[in-house]
Amino acid sequence: MPRSKKRINKGGAGGRPLRAQQPFSDEDASIETMSHCSSFSDPTSLADDGTETDQTVEDLDEEASQEDYDYRLRGFIDSTLDKSAKVRISALEGLKSAFSSKLLYDFILERRVTLTDSIERCLKKGKSEEQCVAAQVASLLCIQLGSSIESEEVFKSLRPIFKTILTDKSVCVQTRKACATSLAICCYVSADDIEDLHLTITYLESIFTTSYQKQDKSIGVQTASLDISALVAWTLLLTICPPSLMKKIFETHLAKLPCLLSCGNVDMRIAAGETMALLFELARDIYDQDFEFNDMELLCCKLKGLATDSNKYRAKTDRKKQRSVFRDVLKTVEDGDFDPETITFGPECMYIDSWVKKRTYETFKELLASGIRFHLQANEFVRSVFELGPPLLLDAATLKANKTSRVERHFYNSAVSKARTKARNKFRDKRADIGEYF
Repeated sequence: MPRSKKRINKGGAGGRPLRAQQPFSDEDASIETMSHCSSFSDPTSLADDGTETDQTVEDLDEEASQEDYDYRLRGFIDSTLDKSAKVRISALEGLKSAFSSKLLYDFILERRVTLTDSIERCLKKGKSEEQCVAAQVASLLCIQLGSSIESEEVFKSLRPIFKTILTDKSVCVQTRKACATSLAICCYVSADDIEDLHLTITYLESIFTTSYQKQDKSIGVQTASLDISALVAWTLLLTICPPSLMKKIFETHLAKLPCLLSCGNVDMRIAAGETMALLFELARDIYDQDFEFNDMELLCCKLKGLATDSNKYRAKTDRKKQRSVFRDVLKTVEDGDFDPETITFGPECMYIDSWVKKRTYETFKELLASGIRFHLQANEFVRSVFELGPPLLLDAATLKANKTSRVERHFYNSAVSKARTKARNKFRDKRADIGEYF
């Protein structure tokens, strides 16, 4: 029978039980001494026990924090079905933040269908802000799943909805822009069939090709922003097109794209210029440097004009940004050159040495924001896109050793600032001297 939990107190002050006092013998003393000595006799074993205990505690803390994190994510997924639009948007923002800052492949794989249904519901029934965030979550969902059957199913489920929103002129422009970008990213990650790729390219072409027929400065601000997003998304998909499809695109668009260089919107001019540079780069790769453009002189003349534009009716920041971009575009179109950039993340670095890599990196960076460096280090799909190989296995000590200290960063920034100030002062002096002569 189980013991009774009722405590019986017998006598003693304060209700405490009195124990019978036994005489203390020499034998008891020797036993007690032996037990105390044996417990402290091996300091090494004590240290080992302490290390194992600390490690166990850390593991338990990590498991507990992971369980809490998963619990919060499950709450976000449930909240996407809430009646309140504010709650749904907050839940989508939570998922967006989690997907961009961590790798959650196993968690997402178990709930892929639920997540896809939630995104589909938000895209269909939500309003502009909710639809924009839902589209971004869809892109992040595909990046988390990588190039797999699961991500392809997500893409095929959401593509008809993206297409409907993208081509519906009554929908808010911001929502259409978000859907254009997400449609391209999901296709880039997931599409394994050329027909799916070609179909998606056709959807995007139907948006920005309307600007071909419009005259200079006749494109509205809202229309231009949508056309720019569609053109940039279309350019991303060109980086994975097979040569057979690219040859058709060259024939259709190379002669028409230069007309967008005369657009009154600076962002449209820049997007068109970068697209031209990427097309020339791909054409030279396909045709082995034998590629020739019919109106090369006229195109180069137009690019030189944009690279040295000093018209006062344009904003100063617009002129500066335009000149910087078109100097690089002109180098590629004329000579096939590209000024490489270096991206550092942790102990590794990546070289952006082509317009293809630049377009891809800028798209991922815009979506992942501050999480881009983490995904470059840990996400196998992202690393495969940029040919970085499998993720490096680094322990905490190595990561800490490679991290620059605050003092080193301070000295480096001070040196850069000083050098920049000297260069600017020298340039100002030259301008002052020129002004005196005139």
